[in-house]
Amino acid sequence: MQQEFIFAGFGGQGVLLMGQLIAYAALYEGKKVSWIPSYGPEMRGGTANCTVIVSDRDIGSPVVTRPSCVVAMNLPSLDKFEQNVKPGGILVMNSSMINREPQRTDITVVKVPATATANELGSARVANMVALGAVVEATQVVTFEGLLKTLEKKLPAHHKDLLPLNRRAIERGRSFVPARV
Repeated sequence: MQQEFIFAGFGGQGVLLMGQLIAYAALYEGKKVSWIPSYGPEMRGGTANCTVIVSDRDIGSPVVTRPSCVVAMNLPSLDKFEQNVKPGGILVMNSSMINREPQRTDITVVKVPATATANELGSARVANMVALGAVVEATQVVTFEGLLKTLEKKLPAHHKDLLPLNRRAIERGRSFVPARV
């Protein structure tokens, strides 16, 4: 089985980290992975994104045009990528920063107030972890145990004190996914 993702937001929202954590967790779980970041001037407030492919078999091309899941952390990202989600796919949107309803009716929409939840937890910087928890819950692309181990391994030493906060954010993100997804 192969799952394709686009993680998108503005520079500084941690969208590249979300993609990296999914990719590393999948690698640790024995899956094949492709991760391609897109950044540059976007790091100064424009849109930034990355694509991730996770598969049980070799990946023929790293190009993602019809992802099974799009994560939109802001309105420009929703505007840019909503139409790319394959029919039957999943759209995870940061409802704290997106003030319109999705236009698609042939996909599953998971609204996650990622920024508001992160603020409730005490740090706006973990909005990406809230969204990541929802993504993993909705797609089951990796195990939560694998994701948490990956976070622990990849979090820089000078940020290890943030591990409990990141774990809480991921757990809160899971709670926004309806059981039927």
